[in-house]
Amino acid sequence: MTSAMRKLSISVPPDVAERLERESNASAYITQAVRDRMRLDALDAELAHQGIPITEQGVAEARARRAAVEADWSPERRSALRDRARQHAVDAAAGAVDQSAA
Repeated sequence: MTSAMRKLSISVPPDVAERLERESNASAYITQAVRDRMRLDALDAELAHQGIPITEQGVAEARARRAAVEADWSPERRSALRDRARQHAVDAAAGAVDQSAA
């Protein structure tokens, strides 16, 4: 049984349109992007509910602290962490495909 779908017509800037045109299934790509954003919004709301509001200033400060820490990393550590992050993304994508097939 297929879930109900709605057809929408949207306008996007040229750079976004060019990116979507490279996708074999732009609808699935957009759906995943919106769901990812919905999860982030829900996380922000839950954190705010717990007394931990996310602000632009707080994000900027956290990024600055992260950059300071990363500045001390060796090229080997940076490469190892990049490889680990890539592998996690591959594993997560494979898990998403497995779940959609179930």
